Amino acid sequence: MADDQLLHTPPPLPAPLVAFNGQTPPAPAWFEAALAIEPERSTIPVDGVDIELLTWGEVGKPGLLFLHGNGAHADWWSFIAPWFAKDWRVAAISWAGMGGSGWREAYSAQSFAAEVFAAVEAAGLEAGGVKPILVGHSFGGFPTLYCGVEHADRLRGIIMVDSSIQPPEKRWKGPPPRAGFGNKVYETLTEALARFRLAPPQACENLFIADYIARRSLKEADGGWTWKFDPAIWQRFSMPDLGDLLTRIACPAALMWGERSNLMHDETLGYMIDQMPKDVLLVPIPDADHHVMIDQPLAFVAGLRGLLAAWR
Repeated sequence: MADDQLLHTPPPLPAPLVAFNGQTPPAPAWFEAALAIEPERSTIPVDGVDIELLTWGEVGKPGLLFLHGNGAHADWWSFIAPWFAKDWRVAAISWAGMGGSGWREAYSAQSFAAEVFAAVEAAGLEAGGVKPILVGHSFGGFPTLYCGVEHADRLRGIIMVDSSIQPPEKRWKGPPPRAGFGNKVYETLTEALARFRLAPPQACENLFIADYIARRSLKEADGGWTWKFDPAIWQRFSMPDLGDLLTRIACPAALMWGERSNLMHDETLGYMIDQMPKDVLLVPIPDADHHVMIDQPLAFVAGLRGLLAAWR
């Protein structure tokens, strides 16, 4: 890299939880109140793998399923889902290879869709006689999109949240080959928390949320702590052409994104909007980066409530 490039390369963002030295950051009352509405926790078998399932609200109310992003887990929604539990039967899963779910030999759009509809059935999201709505953040928006194409007859709608699909010439071509895999093991929980960062890199003002999801991203292993996700998942992953899926959305749909997101540039947004059906609803969230529910959780809740009201 040339010297002039070095001069213009931004320094890496600091790990957000280092300063707390393993202690929990203070949190506002709304956050504590949301977490006090605890989910029922269970696992469901899907094609030989146990999938982590969280549920809130009464069976028989309209169904709402939250789907997290890459390397995350169902508890990314534990401070969001309670806001909807009064009027909805709400569920969240951890994808296979992430969170408290088991790992697969191979991951695909079809296997993720099977997890979605197994959760719909197990959580009783159709018990009220109406089809469920899916909300997928980041990577979680890709299986959501797939379901909105291949299983549209089973859904009332899909909402993709900052799920970036770039023009073909700029699209991800797959991971580089790697000789081996493994998540690092940290000696203490404090050391592991100090390594937590959001991906892609961005600042984080709501550190109480970062701490909450970081603690639930880790598990004890080999006398220390390590990340829960399967580090080899992207070496064993397949998904249909996402641009083609955009043109084939066959149920009500919406796209929500953070107006500061470094994954939703004007070119990307323009491409996605051009490819999608013209009746897809568009909801930018002000003052939010890629992780919209962390950056602006209450605005995210308000925006999502507005979308859901339009489909009821």
